[in-house]
Amino acid sequence: MKEFFTTNVPLKLASLIVAVALWFFVMLSGRSEITMDIPVVFTEIPERFEVVEAPKTISVTIEGQERLLKYLQPSDVSAVVSVSEAKTGRSFFTISQKNISLPKSFLVTSIDPETISLTMERQLKKIVSVRPHIVGIPEKGFRIANIIVDPESITLEGPASTVTKIDSIKTEPIDINGINSNLVYKANLNLSAPLVKKNLTKVDVKLSVEKILKENPQ
Repeated sequence: MKEFFTTNVPLKLASLIVAVALWFFVMLSGRSEITMDIPVVFTEIPERFEVVEAPKTISVTIEGQERLLKYLQPSDVSAVVSVSEAKTGRSFFTISQKNISLPKSFLVTSIDPETISLTMERQLKKIVSVRPHIVGIPEKGFRIANIIVDPESITLEGPASTVTKIDSIKTEPIDINGINSNLVYKANLNLSAPLVKKNLTKVDVKLSVEKILKENPQ
């Protein structure tokens, strides 16, 4: 064994250098880079809080074998950010390689932006009334005698700044044009605030229709 390390030393060193160079050549050859927008995923959101304003994506440059890169999709990569320490209002977070979730055969070489901000708000629950949105008129000689909405109210939950501004919610337009009998309509609820959740998506709108009685001439 001793002779192995003491004989032909220059030749063995040269062989080692060639082997190392060949390994680097194999590893680096065929490598390329791509830049893509990836989703930002926020985790560990404090209870009763909600993220109301934050970037949906960031841009990253990824290095890897060219033959593998062409199959890499934005859905395979994400930026995972814990916001457990965030408070009400605006907070800033630094994005580094440790935040990027991607297959092990790839390397992130650039992140843009490296600092992101988000705004957190407390959640608020509120009960609001439901108003039917009626369009059109019944058949001639008939009229709407009564309208009942069941249930009359629903519960909203979402960012306090948005929920406090909502006092009622409308149904989708209910077309009663030409009707001449009672109708029960399952109506969707229109809510234009995407961050606000509702405990129901539909209500029953019960329309009572009656014939208009002609007055007897005196």
